[in-house]
Amino acid sequence: MEPLTERDIRASFVNCTKGETKRLAVPTDLVERPWGDLDFLGWRDPRSPQRAYLVAESGGTLLGVALRLASPTAGQPRRSMCSLCLTIHNPGGVSLMTAVKAGRSGQRGNSVGTYICADLACSLYLRGKKSAGPATRLQESLTEQEKIERTAGKVAAFLASLTASDSPATR
Repeated sequence: MEPLTERDIRASFVNCTKGETKRLAVPTDLVERPWGDLDFLGWRDPRSPQRAYLVAESGGTLLGVALRLASPTAGQPRRSMCSLCLTIHNPGGVSLMTAVKAGRSGQRGNSVGTYICADLACSLYLRGKKSAGPATRLQESLTEQEKIERTAGKVAAFLASLTASDSPATR
């Protein structure tokens, strides 16, 4: 991923009002981020632990989405798998993150959710730069690059589901 500026990040959000975008907590360590190892920029809001943000390139456009984490007490404590990078985590390492859809659909309260690494470090787990502990990566015949491409495809599909207009069947 190419390095992003605060301005790039704020301009990318599709499911926030201008006021919300102006107030959201952008990481202060953008210069220090390992941009070459990131497939998307993800971070948790330090002032509000139930909020997270994800910014990725999709279809040649930078898209940012605000996410809400499910309550940490929801569900039973057990090992879980991230649906983006397929890393297995101990309890609390994966969270259901939901995002309000962009546009009129979101204004009607529609949202989309998926299970994501709670620290949004999927890119680093894929590359072996961060570990979730022993036995947390599935044995696969895919190369690292193929795993990265699969995860990028999953991120793009998630973003597409947030920006897609409703079909008559889902209204």
